[in-house]
Amino acid sequence: MSVIDVERACVEFDGDHVLENIDLRIEAGEFVALLGPNGSGKSTLVRAILGLQPLEHGRVRLFDEPLGRFSDWSRIALVPQRLPGTNSIPVSVWETVTSGRITPRSRFKRVGKEAKAAAQLALTEVGLWPRRHDRLETLSGGQQRRVLIARALATSADLLVMDEPTAGIDAENLTHLVHLLGELHKQGVTVLVVTHELTDIEHLVTRAIVLGEDRTGTIRYDGPPPVPASFADAVHHHDDHPHDQSAAPTGLTPR
Repeated sequence: MSVIDVERACVEFDGDHVLENIDLRIEAGEFVALLGPNGSGKSTLVRAILGLQPLEHGRVRLFDEPLGRFSDWSRIALVPQRLPGTNSIPVSVWETVTSGRITPRSRFKRVGKEAKAAAQLALTEVGLWPRRHDRLETLSGGQQRRVLIARALATSADLLVMDEPTAGIDAENLTHLVHLLGELHKQGVTVLVVTHELTDIEHLVTRAIVLGEDRTGTIRYDGPPPVPASFADAVHHHDDHPHDQSAAPTGLTPR
């Protein structure tokens, strides 16, 4: 099954083409790393795939359904780099994780037994069950990242999309994260990781995609790792294009 299918996708900001004629197909069970230099539009492409950024032209299909008709958003879990407003909104680790299963139909209902069990299992898997009652802002950056992963795990999604999951976390959390991603992939979860560095996860990645330079947004390389040496400069940048700097969404609004 095709999990993501993008055809001739183009995204413009004020007449400036950030992405141009992107053709991309990701099959079920792949572990894909999306790389590129500053301004290549990595985060913009992910937002377009998830329906969070309008296309100038082109089309996107999710799980073989046109994006405009796709409605089963519980099959997709997004793990942003950080949750906006973490320091200003009093939310616990438990509330953060269980929020991943909230839908428009269930948002006024109490958390059910199934959702609680899934949240407990997810927090146990990321090693944070003892911290479930703590406020999110009291955790370290690496621990907060693990909470966001637990939130995604609790949804039992088929597609996991992660934005810079290894950036800025310590060695212990990194080791735990890489192991967890490997286990998820073994279970058949499709993984799409936006990253600037393959070193820590290269052994997990089945396919590396490098976007072009100078905001052209074209795909320069699409194949197995390691990325050829000629693209070395394109995979060691952390910051993305200014248009990609908006706070990553905590969930998928169409849900």
